[in-house]
Amino acid sequence: MIRLYNVLRKLGYLSDVNKTGVLEPAQTEEVLDLEPEENAGLNKALETYRKLIDRKDLVEPLTDKEQDDLEKKIKEIEERDVIEKIEEHDAVEVPCEKGQITIGPPILTRFEKARIMGARALQLSLGAPPFIAIPKTARISLDISMEELEQRVIPITIRRVLPNGDYQNIPIDYFEK
Repeated sequence: MIRLYNVLRKLGYLSDVNKTGVLEPAQTEEVLDLEPEENAGLNKALETYRKLIDRKDLVEPLTDKEQDDLEKKIKEIEERDVIEKIEEHDAVEVPCEKGQITIGPPILTRFEKARIMGARALQLSLGAPPFIAIPKTARISLDISMEELEQRVIPITIRRVLPNGDYQNIPIDYFEK
């Protein structure tokens, strides 16, 4: 280790403790007074959009009509309201009225099925009692959990969440088979 230290010090990677001094920052006389451009991101996005449309037809330049359409689209985008602050939203539960599912499809998605079967198979493999009589064809806990899901005997509730945080808790009985 000492040998490595000496080699690094000779090569200049490590400085000598006695020779080091305090470095002071360089004084600059020029003070930049730049104000951030309003909607800089929007302007950059519009420039990129314009370049993409102009490069679409590399063989021929845009016609006057296409150029006017492009300017009209850009003007329309510029006139849109820019949302700078997102207001806080408290998540609210959307009730299941009369067994009606209002968020998502009325059937279990393949992802929900996979999650339910995986969790239930893990429970069964760790010694949880099954809710049905074990079928003769069942070889592994996943087979039992699939049969339990088909018969809708697993006491589970699916929570479907909207992007704004609102959610709906749906009992497994409400889903179509």
